[in-house]
Amino acid sequence: MKVLVTGGAGYIGSHVVRQLGQAGHDIVVFDNLSTGYRWAVTAGELVVGDLADEAAVEDLFSRHRFEAVLHFAANIVVPESVANPLKYYSNNTRNTLNLLKAVEKHDVPYMVFSSTAAVYGMPEQAVLTEDLPLAPINPYGASKMMSERMIMDLAAASRLNYVILRYFNVAGANPEGLLGQATPEATHLIKVACECVTGQRDGMSIFGTDYDTRDGTCIRDYIHVEDLAKAHVMALDYMANGGHSKVMNCGYGRGFTVREVIDVVKAQSGVDFPVTETDRRAGDPAGLMADNTLIRQTLGWQPDYDNLDTIVGTALAWEAIWQKKKADDTE
Repeated sequence: MKVLVTGGAGYIGSHVVRQLGQAGHDIVVFDNLSTGYRWAVTAGELVVGDLADEAAVEDLFSRHRFEAVLHFAANIVVPESVANPLKYYSNNTRNTLNLLKAVEKHDVPYMVFSSTAAVYGMPEQAVLTEDLPLAPINPYGASKMMSERMIMDLAAASRLNYVILRYFNVAGANPEGLLGQATPEATHLIKVACECVTGQRDGMSIFGTDYDTRDGTCIRDYIHVEDLAKAHVMALDYMANGGHSKVMNCGYGRGFTVREVIDVVKAQSGVDFPVTETDRRAGDPAGLMADNTLIRQTLGWQPDYDNLDTIVGTALAWEAIWQKKKADDTE
């Protein structure tokens, strides 16, 4: 298929682009490079631009007859969304609207949307199913929920089919060391711990040690980025073969505590970096894990990297590569 990938130079998008290229798709990446990198686009054509620029979006769609759009471009830092909500409603929600205008005008039949478990808010249960009510507790989650609704409403009024994938905690890197998380000032636990190993950070904090979990720290469902990328490629195949619009959780269905993750990073790296225990953050549930029954049944998706040691190992290997890459670029 001829596919547009917005945000395809970013962490998750770049892994998806690589797999789309391997699958033989004809790819155009549209990215403003605010958190992405030219080197991360390993397949297709990169067009530098911003979804806020409606003329640029229209020009892009006029020059290419896209059969599918995969939409990753977004801001994703929860605390920042609380401090600067309009940035998130502008970049995540309004820019999705701009994209959907072009999708509608040019009659694109398929869309895969990068969503998040943050749309569920603070559910009482730890293992989440797709039919739970949506009750986001921060502007990031709300901005994604609004985007979901716009996609659903356009699909109801047109021939658009969609797959919305609600991600849990994405981590790890390409096992060959080709790609990984290079986001500046990243907030993801495994990335932060890896930066402690390489000396980019002096240490890290555990927020809350009194949760009702096996060691008092939060439990999260960590999914390897390559398994997540595979779900996107399979979602395109699913729709191309007549599959109907679906919303699906993308996680492993089991989780690890913050302490367990840090222990694995320390054990694999051999570096005992400082860890400070501090108070809970507002809005952190004790446990968040995906019920992945639907994606397994619908797409036939099976993870290849469902192992915390593997996730951490690839993240650590990438962090060393990334530090060298940055050093080489500054010489």
